[in-house]
Amino acid sequence: MQNIDFRTDLALERSEIYLKKNQAKQIDGVISNEEIVNEKIKITNVKITNSNGEKTIGKPIGDYITIDIKKLKIFDQDDIESASNVLSEKLKSLIKKHVSNKDEILVVGLGNEYVTPDSLGPKVISGIDVTRHIIKYLPQYIDKDARSVSAVSPGVLGTTGIETLEILEGIISKTNPKLIIVIDALASRSIERISSSIQISDTRNCARSWYRQYKKRAF
Repeated sequence: MQNIDFRTDLALERSEIYLKKNQAKQIDGVISNEEIVNEKIKITNVKITNSNGEKTIGKPIGDYITIDIKKLKIFDQDDIESASNVLSEKLKSLIKKHVSNKDEILVVGLGNEYVTPDSLGPKVISGIDVTRHIIKYLPQYIDKDARSVSAVSPGVLGTTGIETLEILEGIISKTNPKLIIVIDALASRSIERISSSIQISDTRNCARSWYRQYKKRAF
């Protein structure tokens, strides 16, 4: 059997191309299924269940959800709202699996805001509604059921001189969030997926995986 020897962050692509290269129909330890939302949005769920699946496609055991959006660049406002709702619902369902409605969340936007292909993380952070400070200092001005949310864009080693993981370890040790949502740009083999595909994963081993890849392109 041939192993994967290409660069992509998408579990879906790694699984598809492994099957094609090895003329196989399935991979032990990898379960995939598709969900068609409408003619423009498709969701593919890839679940890696054992060490063989993990080794074969080079991704940690866990669930990977890929949302493919056709021709996102020419979407009208209704299409954008529809795609946003799909992403929101999938993200909410993953969050509910791991924390309660009131548990604190830290959102981390990785990337270099001065380099367009790597600026997704910082740009998303600029649009996050943070509530941690309000709940802590001005609780009378926020809904009692609001979740505590904090957000940070730690930058990259080339501009801060500090390893990203070191920055996050310091923040996490002081704030103690129950869940961390990490946002970063992904590498894909398909040009059609540029600005059109989103992968969500809830594997606990994700942090080590993204850090190894992120460190290689810190400058």
